[in-house]
Amino acid sequence: MRRIFDSIGLAAGLLVAIVTLAACAQTAIITPTPTTITIAGSTAMRPVLELLTGEFSRQHPDTVFTIRGGGSTLGEQWAALGQVDLAASTIPDELEQPPKEASGSDASSAETALVRTPIGLDGLSIIVHRTNPIPGLTLVQLRNLYSGRFLDWQDVGGEPGEVVLVSREDGSGSRLFFEERVMGTEQVSVTAVVMPTSRDVVEYVADHPQAIGYVTRAYVVDLLPDDSTQTADLTPSPNRQDGAPTSETRLDVKVVAVEGQLPELSTIEPQQYHLTRPLFLVSAGAPTGRVREFIDFVLSPQGQALVARYHIPVR
Repeated sequence: MRRIFDSIGLAAGLLVAIVTLAACAQTAIITPTPTTITIAGSTAMRPVLELLTGEFSRQHPDTVFTIRGGGSTLGEQWAALGQVDLAASTIPDELEQPPKEASGSDASSAETALVRTPIGLDGLSIIVHRTNPIPGLTLVQLRNLYSGRFLDWQDVGGEPGEVVLVSREDGSGSRLFFEERVMGTEQVSVTAVVMPTSRDVVEYVADHPQAIGYVTRAYVVDLLPDDSTQTADLTPSPNRQDGAPTSETRLDVKVVAVEGQLPELSTIEPQQYHLTRPLFLVSAGAPTGRVREFIDFVLSPQGQALVARYHIPVR
């Protein structure tokens, strides 16, 4: 009889061990596979993208974002070739660049039609050093300055001093937009200092009292008197490679009016500000999967509230 009870006890112990091992095995199997989404293009959109991707990753811990620069033009080309998941672009529809011709090793990489999803409105801001007394400029004055026709600040009612022009590099959506809306058929002077990112423009103007530059309102939003958008949260994030300038840097620049208007909610929302432009997330074909989920989040009330920290939401 004792031998029978011992056998029953041994069997029960083996059963418990088997059940425990099975439970452990099931727990290990449900670990989610990380999803990586790569976004490249406009540096003007980097601050808002860091807010949006940071919050989406918090809600979806299995999603990792990689944010790269390169400018709007390259971003759209990379998206068309499938080299990135999304492009961040500030190129309006009427300025959309033609597809890049594939050649050599890229000849077999067929480009896919781009789908451009607007997520907000931006105001390209004209900035000068904080000590510059100029309160504003007209579009004609801006054109005369950037073409090199006006060389001294007193030519536009300022104090005597040589004007230092700051522009963006080829492929920048900000540069394309500035040249179309301000320069028209005229060329930016070859004496202009060319900067690779929006942040570099702000920092250069902050360090040079005679300088003038153009930059997205995202980098100067807390210098605008309009209190309808919240002050930007500039806390560094894991995705940040080229974040917004420090508050000390921004204190050394100021935003000047264009045709009597500043890039504020009251002028951008009705598109009365002359340098209003849309912001896009661009995909090759209709977005799917987690990329589609991210775009839906950006357009949701929560996502649009984050867009409003820097720009004007579209919803």
